[in-house]
Amino acid sequence: MPKPSFHPTRALPYGRQHITEADVAAVTAALQSDYLTQGPTVGEFEKQFAAYVGAQYAVAVSNGTAALHLCALALDVQPGQRVITTPLTFAASANCVRYCGGEVHFADIDPATGLIDLGQVRKLLEAHPKGYFAGLIPVDFAGLAVNLEEARALANEFGLWIIEDSCHAPGGFFIDSQGQEQRCGNGNFADLAIFSFHPVKHIATGEGGMITTNDEQLFHRLLRLRTHGITRDPADQIHESEGGWYMEMQELGYNYRLPDLNCALGLSQLARADEGLARRRQLADRYDAAFAEAPGLTILAPGRPGHAYHLYVIQVADRKGLYDFLKTRQIFAQVHYIPVHRMPYYEGLGWRAGDFPLAEKYYTQCLSIPLFPTLTDEEQDYVVACITEFLTENNQ
Repeated sequence: MPKPSFHPTRALPYGRQHITEADVAAVTAALQSDYLTQGPTVGEFEKQFAAYVGAQYAVAVSNGTAALHLCALALDVQPGQRVITTPLTFAASANCVRYCGGEVHFADIDPATGLIDLGQVRKLLEAHPKGYFAGLIPVDFAGLAVNLEEARALANEFGLWIIEDSCHAPGGFFIDSQGQEQRCGNGNFADLAIFSFHPVKHIATGEGGMITTNDEQLFHRLLRLRTHGITRDPADQIHESEGGWYMEMQELGYNYRLPDLNCALGLSQLARADEGLARRRQLADRYDAAFAEAPGLTILAPGRPGHAYHLYVIQVADRKGLYDFLKTRQIFAQVHYIPVHRMPYYEGLGWRAGDFPLAEKYYTQCLSIPLFPTLTDEEQDYVVACITEFLTENNQ
């Protein structure tokens, strides 16, 4: 087939931040305000983000990994406690358990979605005495939402807490048994949910994260844990206040705060989050149509309702060949993810190749291709043409 006649004027990565003049103005205003760190913009960002996902409470933190760590601390993960998560995720989803001395166990994926297979979770739970596992960390992979109603039923049956890792899915949802949309992070089924504001995510703050919950007690503990374990609220203090300066460190916490400066950018980005999500879905629909009959290519979960499309994932037999070919055309795809249990650190804990064959097979074929709101139709058509060229030449 003829090679594409269009050539992009910029490199096309798998994801890219979108910074507008409104964003610049918001950050400039923050720079000129009285606060750069813990000022009123933090609380406003938390309030508006909680409303966006439909949760009662939100706690802004320094990044998504900090969010996961604080969740594990707030839920009192103890050394030796066992927690289940998916092998198909960024390492932080598992690492947060290790930070607290807990043990990580994995359940394989549903190959049609890349999500943790709750049927495999049930088998794992039933193979051990009740109480053997303490918690479950499902991941809304690529923007696809885990059915947390089903996860909650499992958790209730086996006495587990749930942390929803929704870094990929602000604005995403699943359809519950009553036909209702359940937004990722709304707190209706998970004890806690976390989000990331890394530049390639839907909402960028530079670095940043958010925890959402409907549990008031967990909310107040998170506020304390993100600030060294310190409280300044006289109503929460153990000793009598000695004056307006008085504060108490009541437990060992961390400095995981998100500054006003970052929250100003987050608020500006949040104001157009739905616009960016709509464009992601529009681009995904165009990819779905273009690749519907592509030889030797499979789309991960095409057209699934509620998909937030942080990533657009294809699967091909010669993943390395396609990855290298696209680089020659200034298209920089990415792989999400190397299964966590295959990382040398986790192999050192006893996990081995072959433990989770579906996640491992997925890894050998997956490729995330460019998808971000400022990707133009012409640029996307170029990506499609290059992939089609490679597939045609390699499937003759």
